[in-house]
Amino acid sequence: MPKTKSDEEFTFVSTVVKYLLFFFNMIFWVIALILIAIGVYSRTVKHETALACLTVDPALLLMIVGILMFFITFCGCVGSLRENVCLLQTFCIILTIIFLLQLVAGVLGFFFSDKARGKVTEMFDNAIKHYRDDIDLQNFIDYGQKQFNCCGGISFLDWSQNMYFNCSKENPSRERCSVPFSCCLLSEVGTVINTMCGNGVQQLEYLAASAFINTNGCIDKVVNWIHSNLFLLGGIALGLAIPQLVGILLSQILISQIQDQIKLQNYNQQHRSDPWS
Repeated sequence: MPKTKSDEEFTFVSTVVKYLLFFFNMIFWVIALILIAIGVYSRTVKHETALACLTVDPALLLMIVGILMFFITFCGCVGSLRENVCLLQTFCIILTIIFLLQLVAGVLGFFFSDKARGKVTEMFDNAIKHYRDDIDLQNFIDYGQKQFNCCGGISFLDWSQNMYFNCSKENPSRERCSVPFSCCLLSEVGTVINTMCGNGVQQLEYLAASAFINTNGCIDKVVNWIHSNLFLLGGIALGLAIPQLVGILLSQILISQIQDQIKLQNYNQQHRSDPWS
């Protein structure tokens, strides 16, 4: 029986799934480009030659996350548009690995909260040491201390780890024994802002220092905020997980459809070459 035109045009690949996956990746591809552009711009406008360590440099982190997102979404975009099984499998595998790593990190962070707290404290101490070396890092720490009304990691005395705020007698800095202005207590509206309120507070006792600055550390403040905002954080985690799961599901559906289409094409080609089989 001769094949009809509809038989020749039949395909297992759904255009809805194909272009849905393409536009899904295109959105995150654009976001990745924006992240890379922001990271590159932040690095180029800096005048510092010293590069802060990876864990505390926001600009460098943006660039790395953006490049990783760019590569993943590139595989998804081109793989779906060209119906390339290899690129789609690469996209799906990397996305699955990232999702599992996030899941494992969340579980380990929950069951080993003490070790996670110690690691965060170590990172914050390292950030304090680089406070004056990186303007992005400085703004990030200042923003956090203002938002959480805190100072330092464990206490305001942590700022003695910074070479400019260190209390040693050999320190010639004008900021010796001080803390950043972001540690200061907020003044009443309408009064003149005292930007020097943190000068010499490391030489004071806790009670005396609390009259000028926030003496509590940021680690405890952040932990308390997390405990009181678990539903919000759960919603954010779910919002991050859903796009990944959607990408994995769509890519697997499209891969299955493409493989079925390849089998159909091989079958048709075989019967055209050998009509008696």
